Amino acid sequence: MPGESVDGKSCAAYGERVRCLVIAHRGASGTHPENTLAAFRRAVELGADMIELDVQLTRDGEVVVFHDATLERTTDGAGPLSALTLAEVRRLDAGCWFGTAFAGERVPTLAEVLAAVPLPVNVELKPERDDDGLEARALAVVERAGAGQRVVFSSFAGRALERLRARAPSATLAVLWEQEPVPHAIRLAERVSARALHLRKEVATPPAVAAARAAGLAVRVWTVNAQADFDRLVAVGVDGVFTDFPERFLQIAAAGAARRGTSSRTDLD
Repeated sequence: MPGESVDGKSCAAYGERVRCLVIAHRGASGTHPENTLAAFRRAVELGADMIELDVQLTRDGEVVVFHDATLERTTDGAGPLSALTLAEVRRLDAGCWFGTAFAGERVPTLAEVLAAVPLPVNVELKPERDDDGLEARALAVVERAGAGQRVVFSSFAGRALERLRARAPSATLAVLWEQEPVPHAIRLAERVSARALHLRKEVATPPAVAAARAAGLAVRVWTVNAQADFDRLVAVGVDGVFTDFPERFLQIAAAGAARRGTSSRTDLD
């Protein structure tokens, strides 16, 4: 909800723990074109706890929401995103690849998403190169929007997280990690004062989750689309799952919480 933050509380698999957050990965990207306003608005309609998106810089330094380094997979353009100005990016169709019903969807800016979506937002930083200025510009957009309390910044790029922490002592950070050994991720999290690990589902094992918990870190897991994976991760006690299909798990998570008398939380602290 507007102004809320997101807290990594445990899935309600044991006792009175708060239920697992269901986070819409690039929006409701299983049924709508990823990283578009259509996908994010659908996530809101479904009742997702949070959305996740990716940000990069255009040639003229604008922060846009886009995953790949190149344009071909999800637009009618070609070549590197970073080679285009914002005006050129705005002319791309980011919906027709997914289906004719979405023709005309555009690549949004981060500012546009923050204005359109009242949910907490996970902003994944995807710098084109080391110190391209992305984290500073993304932080400025978030601050101008007054959205700092509902944004968590994550990245695979440890140095980007270090630079962001130096600029913003109070920003909420998470370390993205996709392989063993997870203790390396925990050390990076400690170095940048992150509050969470965002783990690939294959490495979110009971020992990894326990180690993160011992370090005081929340654990959110990507990308979870199968019921068996969701059930396993709830049993392990993770704090949230990133999914392309939030509708698959929202009713399950809410029903489980209701049976146990637990609450749904979307705060970061």
